[in-house]
Amino acid sequence: MIEVLGLPVGSRVLDAPCGQGRHAHLLAEAGFRVDGIDFSPHLLELASARGTGPSLHYRRADMRKLPSGWTGRFDGVVNLFTSFGFFDSPSDDAKVIAQFARVLKPGGVLVWHGGSRDGVMSRFLSRDWWETRDGTMVAQERAFDPLSGVLSIHSTFRRKSGRTNRREHRIRLYTATRLAELCARENLIVEEGFDGFTSRPLTRRSGEMLLVARKQ
Repeated sequence: MIEVLGLPVGSRVLDAPCGQGRHAHLLAEAGFRVDGIDFSPHLLELASARGTGPSLHYRRADMRKLPSGWTGRFDGVVNLFTSFGFFDSPSDDAKVIAQFARVLKPGGVLVWHGGSRDGVMSRFLSRDWWETRDGTMVAQERAFDPLSGVLSIHSTFRRKSGRTNRREHRIRLYTATRLAELCARENLIVEEGFDGFTSRPLTRRSGEMLLVARKQ
């Protein structure tokens, strides 16, 4: 990812959302000045516990409305590990892209990573299960609505003790084409597409995609 960013040491990077800070922390260690934002106080607490300093700061913020004083502040913005498409309305996703464009300097770069609708649908599994290292059995059932583009995932966790937990989450999947259109509206031009965190080019069967867009 650092190679894809192509930024010199000392560049200012926004990690949004930063979650537990695992990417922000490593970017700061690599010599970047990093701001991490997330809406979850709990995750921000975990991120801060990893360590902060002059080149790494965390704050609570909504991706749809980043601080007004951040206009043109960043050389790079990263949105990683499928952290996009969870809002109820697709208009909120468009707002996120607009905010990323606003806080980038001219010539700044956005690195977006997440699921590729084309690839996920080409190998769609309605259900599967696996066992984790601690003996927990995880089962998932999935349903996809082609009109809204929303993938619904029902997860069941059965632990060795016999205790069972269930969880559901929904995510709106995008094609690279649609994301490139959303970016272009905000003067962000997608220049490259990769098969996830690899150097292989994006294909229609890529389950994950990493897109690189530059602000004009």
